[in-house]
Amino acid sequence: MIADDSKGHELSLFCVPKHYEEDLDSVIIPNGLIKDRTERLARDIVRDMGGHHIVALCVLKGGYKFFADLMDYIKTLNRNIDKSVPLTVDFIRLKSYSNDQSTNCVKVIGGDELSALTGKNVLIVEDIVETGRTMETLLKLLNECHPKMVKVVSLLVKRTPRSSGYRPDYIGFEVPDKFLVGYALDYNEYFRDLSHICILSDSAKEKYKV
Repeated sequence: MIADDSKGHELSLFCVPKHYEEDLDSVIIPNGLIKDRTERLARDIVRDMGGHHIVALCVLKGGYKFFADLMDYIKTLNRNIDKSVPLTVDFIRLKSYSNDQSTNCVKVIGGDELSALTGKNVLIVEDIVETGRTMETLLKLLNECHPKMVKVVSLLVKRTPRSSGYRPDYIGFEVPDKFLVGYALDYNEYFRDLSHICILSDSAKEKYKV
């Protein structure tokens, strides 16, 4: 859990692309800490779901980096323990943002393909849960296809008064109500190429606004 009053770490302590230096307030979660926490999540998932064939469903675009690292850790565990997890992967896109505001309208891209998950054990891999409405919409659509089991892992869960109260099964970090970018989290498609998770400055919101 990262405290609400956390200021993060100074940018000068890390390697940050020069073109983003003026757009970030601080590094709130360094890449190394993300990797360590992801490895632990992989262990928890294998412990709970080992022995089941799992369809890992990546929520694009923001979840692709977390998804790739999580799958790598699970594959490493599969090579070294008896209770392994047979894996296949699939991908879906959800859109619920306009600039820095979560909207009430959740657009599912690729939703017609959810029918292929009927009777399967599904692990949804998400980058961040904020209000929870996006994930609740996806779970409702998925449940209409009657999967055998559904678990959700999210790298981040934001503490916000806008939350519906939804909580994923596995959580990497609980974070303050600030706009975060990096490690594939974006602002209007910018900042996905940051290695660390950073706090976006207010000036950058105007600079990259569409």
